Formats: sequence, structure tokens, C-alpha cells
Amino acid sequence: MPYVSVRELKGQLSRILRDVREGREEYLVTYRGRVVARISPVVPPEQQVETEKVRKVMRDLTQLAAEIGKKWPTGVSAVEAVREARRDL
Repeated sequence: MPYVSVRELKGQLSRILRDVREGREEYLVTYRGRVVARISPVVPPEQQVETEKVRKVMRDLTQLAAEIGKKWPTGVSAVEAVREARRDL
């Protein structure tokens, strides 16, 4: 994430905001060498809801993988298990 001083921010605000708006960059704003702010795109509320749904699905998948892993036989790869299941068909 690039740094930009308050002075640079004043002079290049339009370009910096365009970069942020288009999702290309986030910026850390410095004042006398210390970071005082961050400029980043705002996530629309409807996208936040979708993000939460995705996180829930990923948590569920992680939990399912852990449960499967507990019961998975030692020394058997997923490829071998699929091959064996196909033979049974």
C-alpha cells in the first residue's frame, strides 16, 4: 500500500481518488512522517452482505473438511479414494 503525504494528497487528490474509486489502490496518508489516515474504497452494503455469505460458506466448508479429515483412513489419498469409488460403480 503506497504512502502519500498530506502535501502530495492536496496536489494529487483527483488522481488518488480515481485510483481508489477504480479499486486499483489504497493509500496511507502521512503527516510529518507518521501515518494518520488510510484512503480505501467503500464496500457497498449489498456487497458486504454477499461477503458475509461467502465467509459463512467458507467456514462451513472448513468445518466439513475437518470432520472428513477426522474419519479419513491414514495413507489413502483422495485420488485413490475416488478411483476406488469409480471401480465400485
